[in-house]
Amino acid sequence: MRDRKAILVVGAGKIGATIADLLTGSGDYDVTVVDRDQAQLDALDAALPVARVRLDIAEDGALDRLLPGKFAVLSAAPYHLTTRIAQASAKAGVHYLDLTEDVASTRRVRELAADAKGAFIPQCGLAPGFISIVAHDLARRFDTLDSVRMRVGALPQYPSNALNYNLTWSTDGVINEYCEPCEAIVEGELVEVPALEEREEFSLDGVTYEAFNTSGGLGTLCETLKGKVRTLNYRTIRYPGHCAIMKALLNDLGLRHRRELFKDILESALPTTLQDVVVIFVTVSGRRGGRLVQETYANKIYSARVNGITRSAIQITTASGICAVLDMLATGELPRCGFVRQEDIALDTFLANRFGRAYGQPAPQPYSAAA
Repeated sequence: MRDRKAILVVGAGKIGATIADLLTGSGDYDVTVVDRDQAQLDALDAALPVARVRLDIAEDGALDRLLPGKFAVLSAAPYHLTTRIAQASAKAGVHYLDLTEDVASTRRVRELAADAKGAFIPQCGLAPGFISIVAHDLARRFDTLDSVRMRVGALPQYPSNALNYNLTWSTDGVINEYCEPCEAIVEGELVEVPALEEREEFSLDGVTYEAFNTSGGLGTLCETLKGKVRTLNYRTIRYPGHCAIMKALLNDLGLRHRRELFKDILESALPTTLQDVVVIFVTVSGRRGGRLVQETYANKIYSARVNGITRSAIQITTASGICAVLDMLATGELPRCGFVRQEDIALDTFLANRFGRAYGQPAPQPYSAAA
């Protein structure tokens, strides 16, 4: 029986609620959820009892009184609050994990990790996160690398509008990744490429998808594989037609410069859904034994019931990712100090974890994180 560890989860949204449920259900963590919105805290759809604290972390020093005695802080807050939460964690000397896809925020987290007493592990979700663990695991099987292509999408199972899309993830996060520059390695050189460009189509299990550049999905892999690979890129998967409409809205109508308005439009017009599917498609090619070889990881993960509550596929994959990393940190399978990259985590170890095993369930079925 492990000692129970006190965890602070920042953000009472759908992902924060799923994280709280998974950790509390394991029996090894005491969870406190923090949010500035009392209504959001009251509506927290956790199946199990968790402590709830109303707090505006945007205020200087707001988190300081809650951090003493905590094992770790898990950020499920909007990306623009990442730096503030990481700074408070560094000051208090507690471990820090987040889900951000924002490149600038992650660079600041890395700077803070240099002098931190705890482990700083950003980008612990699906993409960035699990996708980097998979890609690095495939890459290490080659003598020399040629290309690493990473594709991920959270999609409605039953698209029914012109965008072929429902809201399954943070609206702020989606807009950010559609607008910000994207890191890539092209012909061996680290470059920035524009979002929503380099569209391609592919088929998986008889379904046609499109994929295009979006920001943040590579995590730290560009730095890790620089000088070792000719081509490295990340693209978001959608159903065909989505990219063209988004480009018209963001570029032609200028909504990239009016993000709050665009967020309001999307949240007013697009319904949420729990009937979604996460598509993961990673292809790595290189030389092994003198021959050019390709290996592919492909998986689909569906919504399921977690501890009695139906959770979307993106909730399950994102929350399970950060919970698995926390669990490995708690059991000593990861460094307890400094900056930890997702690609430092072994795929086999991740999938063997009680939370990480959610990624091994490619069909709808009940799932519980109990040990």
